[in-house]
Amino acid sequence: MTALPVDFDPTDPVLNEERVPLQEFLELRKNAPVWWVEQTPEARAGFLDTGFWAVSKHEDILAVSKDNENFGTNENGVIIRFAPDMTREQVELQRAMLIHHDAPDHTKLRQIISRGFTPRAINALKDRLVERAHNIVDDALAKGEGDFVAEVAAELPLQAIAELLGVPQEDRRKLFDWSNQMLAYDDPDYNADPEAASIEILTYAMTLAAERKADPKDDIISKLVNAELEGGALGDDEFGFFVILLAVAGNETTRNAISHGMQAFFDNPDQWELWKKERPDTMVDEVIRWATPVTVFQRTALNDVEVGGQLVKKGQRVGIFYASGNHDEDVFDDPDTFDITREHNPHLAFGGHGAHYCIGANLARMEVRIMFDVIADRMPDLKPNGAPRRLRHAWINGIKELPVTYA
Repeated sequence: MTALPVDFDPTDPVLNEERVPLQEFLELRKNAPVWWVEQTPEARAGFLDTGFWAVSKHEDILAVSKDNENFGTNENGVIIRFAPDMTREQVELQRAMLIHHDAPDHTKLRQIISRGFTPRAINALKDRLVERAHNIVDDALAKGEGDFVAEVAAELPLQAIAELLGVPQEDRRKLFDWSNQMLAYDDPDYNADPEAASIEILTYAMTLAAERKADPKDDIISKLVNAELEGGALGDDEFGFFVILLAVAGNETTRNAISHGMQAFFDNPDQWELWKKERPDTMVDEVIRWATPVTVFQRTALNDVEVGGQLVKKGQRVGIFYASGNHDEDVFDDPDTFDITREHNPHLAFGGHGAHYCIGANLARMEVRIMFDVIADRMPDLKPNGAPRRLRHAWINGIKELPVTYA
């Protein structure tokens, strides 16, 4: 590997604030598709090792994602890098979250949670979300100009979560602020306190759970807290951490997909004209591939196992870089081109089709489709009004501000 510096770390927040390192990923795919990343003590805070294997090829990412016999999430979780002051105890506390569970616990919990994400449950939201998208655009047009991220991209996911959970709409901004605080620990603009924000969400979630136990309603909270799991209700901690997961995953990821999608349309006006005229169904997954809001998750090897010809030893961490896999030239034709008519699009942005495939994928797709339909109908001449500002983060491909003129 002569093309990359020895200390290259694709989870470097400062690097990712500037850009996703797609050129470096290309070099890795060509020359070292499973490459050891030796980390500084600050970069590996909370972990008991010195680094991880970076997996960059689409086929290898898929293989790791699907291999529950040799790879797990419970030992180290899926988050590959935390703030420099993260402790091992704090990492271990996160094991209560669904995404950090392995089978059989993961299977049982996911079966309960999936009751709130059936096609029927998601489709029941559609008319209300279309109405809300029109209201969002009404408010934006009335302003004339503003920040697309806060005023448009973030709003529909927040309102969808509120609808799904049965959270009062006036509380959605609390979820927005708490999720920002939880994830923005690398970005000095936020002065974030992730631990305090997680406590706020847990407390709020437990209050909601208590209300639904006493007075069940037709919402996902009632389904979860009154569900039976080996003879008992879903635990308070498990429910609280599920709300954290939904607030973060359902808010941050879809918000960033819509933000990156809008920027991609600004950068490719021919694609915007095509979308306005023809509305191809393929647009949604191309926006999500292009954005890849979560650039990487990790697994820990449960046994000595070979990945892409490289021996990975039991206990070693493996970073599966979705952003790299989604630009793999062996899978995608002309992967660095934003093409909303792309037919063959087996992207990995929802997690590689393993046990941890995103449970809210269809809701996210619906939100992206609704929002861009309404934007194209109601403000087709929307224009950028300044450069986007990227989030400083290790594994979120985020846009925190996108100045626009609404028209």
